[in-house]
Amino acid sequence: MSLFNDIMRFDILTIFPFLFDSYLEESLIKKAREKGSIEVNVHDLRKWSVDKHGTVDDKPFGGGSGMVMRVEPIYRAVCELKEDFLKKYKNDAPSSRVILFTPRGKRFNQKKADDFTNYKQMIIICGRYEGVDERVAKYIADERISIGNYVLMGGELPAMVVLETVSRLVPGVVGKESFLKERRKEGGFVEYPQYTRPENVTISGKKRRVPGVLLSGDHKRIEEWRKEKKRIIN
Repeated sequence: MSLFNDIMRFDILTIFPFLFDSYLEESLIKKAREKGSIEVNVHDLRKWSVDKHGTVDDKPFGGGSGMVMRVEPIYRAVCELKEDFLKKYKNDAPSSRVILFTPRGKRFNQKKADDFTNYKQMIIICGRYEGVDERVAKYIADERISIGNYVLMGGELPAMVVLETVSRLVPGVVGKESFLKERRKEGGFVEYPQYTRPENVTISGKKRRVPGVLLSGDHKRIEEWRKEKKRIIN
């Protein structure tokens, strides 16, 4: 079960913090932040650089094209964010999880999202350029995560995917808590076909009707139909 005695906090490390502005100011994520169901902080990694130019990358050892993100700014950032979060607690140390996005990581899925709800702080590292110094993956990150078998330009979109997938499992973010109890079953998230008005619609010259059982008012039959059609996402 999730640990939500306190607000769940997401700390996102990126060199492009403004990419998150519109995303965080729309829809249910915005409402969840306003209600205090979740806390989302987007941090410019350059804040933890030690030179006046805010350098966070360098040429790769061994040669090659592109640049690699340096380990020191990331390490300083993670240490500071963990310490800042710990200050809110005394003997009851909160549980943090540090994740790094990489195509070589474990595939993110619904079960992993559910696992992440057991942490009170998620520190999310968004890579860029040709990658991140491997010492981040080995000695700083708790997990390496991939959202698919493809390569993106950076970790910002994956960060939004993880944030949204995990947040919707937090009570109060999407509807009432009873919604979560209804849909979180059998070790995953239950999905089944949904319909709404109108009952009949013409598509490509053919009548497409809502299944009659959903119009019957017979809740037992409807529940049986949904059980038959359901898919467990995990």
